[in-house]
Amino acid sequence: MLRSCYRPLERCFGRWCTGGGSDALLWHTDLKSHAAGDYSIAVVQANSSLEDQSQVFTSPSGIYVGVYDGHGGPEASRFVNKHLFPYLQKFSKEQGGLSTDVIKKAFSATEEEFLRLVKRSFPARPQIASVGSCCLVGAISNGVLYVANLGDSRAVLGRKDSNSKKTHVVAERLSTDHNVGVEEVRKEVEALHPDDSHIVVYTRGVWRIKGIIQVSRSIGDVYLKKPDFYRDPIFQQLGSTIPLKRPVMTAEPSVLVRQLRPQDLFLIFASDGLWEQLSDQTAVEIVFKHPRAGNCKEIVRAALQEAAKKREMRYDDIKKIDKGIRRHFHDDITVVVVFLDRHDSSADQRFKQHTAGSTISPVDIYSLSGDGLEEDM
Repeated sequence: MLRSCYRPLERCFGRWCTGGGSDALLWHTDLKSHAAGDYSIAVVQANSSLEDQSQVFTSPSGIYVGVYDGHGGPEASRFVNKHLFPYLQKFSKEQGGLSTDVIKKAFSATEEEFLRLVKRSFPARPQIASVGSCCLVGAISNGVLYVANLGDSRAVLGRKDSNSKKTHVVAERLSTDHNVGVEEVRKEVEALHPDDSHIVVYTRGVWRIKGIIQVSRSIGDVYLKKPDFYRDPIFQQLGSTIPLKRPVMTAEPSVLVRQLRPQDLFLIFASDGLWEQLSDQTAVEIVFKHPRAGNCKEIVRAALQEAAKKREMRYDDIKKIDKGIRRHFHDDITVVVVFLDRHDSSADQRFKQHTAGSTISPVDIYSLSGDGLEEDM
């Protein structure tokens, strides 16, 4: 009887992999359809509160994918998950379709809305000024692919290798990692702050802006963007003061626009928890070699096996570790795989018949709603 009650939730939200020695912190969806192919999602939680959030929206004319990797807490990623797509829809309608300008306006509006929330919440919850989120969005509309991002979540394309006689897949990175661990990004940040010799500092084994944060672009992180917050005595009570002369982060996304081609097979959108463990090429080969059903789960498992290997453990050992403590072994990981079948003879018919739908990953692996969040978050 309990199982019969659970099935409708499975169909709506996806599945928890529990029982039989499976990973209780791993959630995934069954394969679902979009206008030009199939997609699936998998999430594994490591933090006490799941800081990764994700969503997919499909319509007769395209598909929208969002992967939001929070830091400092889950509030910013949850906020983006609720507000960014409505802004994309609003500006698309106003401007007659999707474009780079529409995407940038949606990112900017989401940033401004989150800033208003921070201002309202700050007196009672000053720590909210230090919460932020990376933001990766992919959209396909009328055969054109748009990829926009802030931070170091990543979109990778798997395409046929036209130079190989055998069917082979190659990885093509579509997004820019806004992480000062990348020399080009580090130089970009340093060039914007020529009067600050300590704008980027090597500490705790990685490069960080002011010794604090690795990513240079995000939604949120208001204290690193607005001087009024990090100078406020209330906020300074939370930790040491930060000598900033001007904002050190931005919410300006990098946007790629690309016409889809017959050799394009699938897209992987994932938070950096995946890319810390797997290379772009390894990830696309896993998708290419495994059946579509359960594909995302296979990628996540491969990443967790790699994380276990680094610690001279087995994945079966990591499965037994509870959330929170598990963050010492790997990060939250979110993976969305979108298959591209436009060149298939049935694609046009599927396009016409497809209805709108959406999939949103759980706010937390153990719950389908936030714990004590404000209504407007």
